[in-house]
Parts: sequence; C-alpha cells; structure tokens
Amino acid sequence: MSLAQVDAKSSQHKGPGQEDWTDGVREAMAVTLRGCEELLPHDDWASKLARAERSGVPLRIKFGMDPTAPDLHLGHTVVLNKMRQLQDLGHTVIPLIGDFTTTIGDPSGRNSTRPPLTREQIEANAQTYFEQLRQVVDIDRAEVRYNSEWSDPLGARGMIQLAARYTVARMMERDDFRRRFDSNTPISVHEFLYPLMQGYDSVALKADLELGGTDQKFNLLMGRHLQAEYGQEPQCILTMPLLEGLDGVEKMSKSKNNYIGISEPANTMFAKVLSISDTLMWRWYTLLSFQPMAMIDRLRQEVASGRNPKEAKVALAKEITTRFHSAAAADAAEQDFINRSKGGIPDEIAELSLSGAPMGIGALLKAAGLAPSTSEANRLIDGGGVRIDGTVISDKGLRLDAGTRVLQVGKRKFARVMLS
Repeated sequence: MSLAQVDAKSSQHKGPGQEDWTDGVREAMAVTLRGCEELLPHDDWASKLARAERSGVPLRIKFGMDPTAPDLHLGHTVVLNKMRQLQDLGHTVIPLIGDFTTTIGDPSGRNSTRPPLTREQIEANAQTYFEQLRQVVDIDRAEVRYNSEWSDPLGARGMIQLAARYTVARMMERDDFRRRFDSNTPISVHEFLYPLMQGYDSVALKADLELGGTDQKFNLLMGRHLQAEYGQEPQCILTMPLLEGLDGVEKMSKSKNNYIGISEPANTMFAKVLSISDTLMWRWYTLLSFQPMAMIDRLRQEVASGRNPKEAKVALAKEITTRFHSAAAADAAEQDFINRSKGGIPDEIAELSLSGAPMGIGALLKAAGLAPSTSEANRLIDGGGVRIDGTVISDKGLRLDAGTRVLQVGKRKFARVMLS
C-alpha cells in the first residue's frame, strides 16, 4: 500500500464532526483551507486544533526551505503567507532552513540529479533567505531552525538505521523516480536519502503540521510515516498550489522570466503586479493577499457588476508593495506608474555619461543598457517604443550631438544620458 493510500485510508476515520467545532476551530479551519490544494488528514487537523484550544498549547507548524538560490520571488511566499496566517492564530511556526538537505539536493520534479552546492554557497543563501523571510513571518515569534542541528550528529550509523525504516519498492512509487527509472535516466543512491532526511526533520521537530507545495507531497507524507515509526503522533500535511507567474500560464520561475522578486525595487514590483491579467488577479488575491476572503469576494462582485478591474489590481499591487517595502514606497510607486502612463519621467532614473558624440541612436541605446544590441534598438524604434525627452522617434539613422537627454524604452526603462 502506497503512502497516499495509507493516508487516504486514515483520513476516512472521522474525528469530531463539524457540528461539534467551536467558533475558534471553525475560524482556524477556514484560515487553514484558504487557497490550499490539500489538507491531509482533514479531521486529524481539526482534532489537533480542538486540543490546542482546550490545552492552550500551540501547535507546531513546520515549513522547510532549501537555500538553493539567493533570492525569493512571490511564488515562494504562497506557503510563507499561509505560515504567517497560522502564526497569527497563535501557533508556533518553524521556518526550517535546510542547510543539510541542500547538500543532498531535492529530486522533486527533476529528471536529472541536482548538482550540489558548496557549504559557502549554502551559508550565503541561507542568510539571504532569513532576511527575506522576516518580511512575511514574524521572526520574533517564530522558531527558526537549521536541519544540520540533528542531521550532522546522526552520523553514518544513524543514517543506516533511518534508511532501514523504508523500502526501495515504496521509494520507487515516487513519480519522478519511476519516470527516470523507466527511461533509464540515472538515479543516484544519495537521492533516496533526501525524502528520508526531510521526513526525519519532522521527527526532530515533533511537527503537528508541515506545509509545502504540491510538488512536495511525497516528502511531506514521508514525515508522517517516520513520525509513526518513531512513536510520535503523525503530522498533518497542507499543500499549497504553485503560483502562476506574470504570463498566467507557467508557474512563477526566474528561468521563465515571469517572476516578481521580493527584493525588487518598489516601482518595478508595483508595475509588474499591474501587468497581470484580470483573471489571474483573483488567484493572486487568494494566495498572496492578507485581506479577508469576504472582502475579496465582495470586491470581485463589484468588478463583475461594472467596477473597473484596474482599481482592484492597484489595491493588490499596493498591498504587495507595502509588505516588501513600505506604504510610502507603494504610494510613490503608484504615482510613478501614473507618470509613466502619461509619458512622464520618473523621479529616480539611472544617470550615465558617455563619450563619442555624435552617436547613432541605436548605438546610444545599446551603450545606455536600454537595448541588448543595435539591431534590437532598431526594432524598438520601428515599433514606436523609443522616446527622447518624451518624444517618440522613428528615424533609425538619427545621430545625437553632445548634450543631456532622457532616453525611454517602453514604459519602464529610462536613462538620463550625458553625451560628450
């Protein structure tokens, strides 16, 4: 019987019915389920919430992050937002930095072995993660941990004993391992250790709930299995969907260039949120906003009844920009966007000095970093996307004498160039 079948069977055991829930449990369940993909087992979590309410002992909620890259984007914050919502209910959230598991490499969804990072890379990325994490989670009320605390002392003997608690046959039930095996794509033995070590994290932390993306379900279920093996009450698992990026199709990813980094400038962040479709906006509201669902539903009804959807999108852009910058920065970003929409020039733009006057417009745009090549600059000019001091230009042969000018490409790229 697979992990999923075991937990499906266990979830059929009904705890207290919804008619027995207190108002506190009912509210906590609503917060838990908002935007989630799956809560397993549903009734076990309700029972844990009821027990916490009676005893006054907060539940322990774990979310592991492997610091594989230095920067986070909004897609990463979907689970962090859920963690913050549960933290605000009074529970103990445990952001877990996977400094040990990163040395193994998460095979989830991969068709090849993940290249390992050096200890120096991991430590640098972990510090960046921590600084970015505090922008969503109240770090002062959180229990930040590193899984090297218990993984390093485990040693070779402990690792072998841990591996004995799971079979290769069940490990091969995992979709990505099965696909790679069937296609004769190599699977390194150390990759089997990753889900085991992630599951052991739950044992070490005595987690009541583990959060993760839908691609992490196998690893989260491993935590339940190992906790039972070690005589603990199994954790519940809560999976959150993968956030679609700016294109509204692919999941948000830096490699697909459809992302918003949480450390991006306020003006860029605001403008990028406004660029999403009206349809995608509501999904982002559910997964990224901290506004009550009743307010979001009311706003959606108003838009359906004729209210300009841009007003709702501006409100979302300001909320997100405020969270990662400030209310003042969000207000300034809104004004900057208005100025740009009207053809105005933002208050803060890059300034640079160049020599070589007179200089052709294509070469100037390339030198200013506003176009990757002169041929691309010419294409932008043909499309009416280039302005000099607010005036659209159409002459690709234009040569500019010495002087200071503001160059603009599209709605967002500006540079004040002093040409000599």
